[in-house]
Amino acid sequence: MIIDVITPQEKYPALAKIIGLSGLYFKREDLHPYGSHKGRSIPTMIDRYVASGSKDFVISSSGNAALAAALHVKMLNERSPISLSVFVGHHIAPHKLEKLKALEDANIRVLIKERPLQALTIASQEGATGLRQSTDDSALIGYEALARELGLIQGIGAIFVGTSSGTTAQALATYFSAKDGYGKGGGKSVQVHIVQTSGCHPISDGMEIFDGKEEESLADAIVDRTAMRKSRLVSLIKKTGGNAWVATNDEIIAARDMVFENTGLDISTNSALSVVGAMQAVYRGWEIDGDVVCMICGE
Repeated sequence: MIIDVITPQEKYPALAKIIGLSGLYFKREDLHPYGSHKGRSIPTMIDRYVASGSKDFVISSSGNAALAAALHVKMLNERSPISLSVFVGHHIAPHKLEKLKALEDANIRVLIKERPLQALTIASQEGATGLRQSTDDSALIGYEALARELGLIQGIGAIFVGTSSGTTAQALATYFSAKDGYGKGGGKSVQVHIVQTSGCHPISDGMEIFDGKEEESLADAIVDRTAMRKSRLVSLIKKTGGNAWVATNDEIIAARDMVFENTGLDISTNSALSVVGAMQAVYRGWEIDGDVVCMICGE
């Protein structure tokens, strides 16, 4: 099967040496046409529901998922009109709100709500199709392509990914722990590690309780405190041999600075989570057989 690699998989040997890894790749999902790794899943969900007859969509998002949805709906509307209402909170980052507002038209609305998730629930009850990755397993399908691309990298031993709802991590862990997945074809297993923040870490607490200072995290995309996928995801992570890590603001800043100094890349605070996780694993002496991939997820 020929696999089309949508985003670059860049190797950084100098940075790997500084961190203490045998090798390090950045999976550049920030270069996805829809701006982040959410461009893998949200468009797939929309396409599936459109094929089933849905024409009115709603989404509650801190930014990246909403942007992917709006860009995809705008593209689809060149052929046949569908509508999208985007519910965002008052604390959305101004530059993300500006990007979303720029996509508004007759079919795409961006609405600031006191309780965005509640607004989504009400709209769904009134007949709109809700796009909610944390509870909809159709969201996992789009990330299978991401997993297949990562599986093309020879000699990887672990993947680190910043995690909010756990949807991306669940798809990756399912693929790399599957009987007919990379482990069987490549002759070795690939650990999947999740990284949450000192301000939001319900899934990580399912593996190791964070006892550090609670703080409002610089990584503002990690917001899911309900963690509906927690039980399944923790089981899958353990099956791959991975772990869960928590990043403080100081560690996020240090990781961003180190990446910039050694690669010239100005990665986002949310993308830096994966680098913090890899650094913590090295510090803890976590055994990884092979190179490491850090997910550079976008803003």
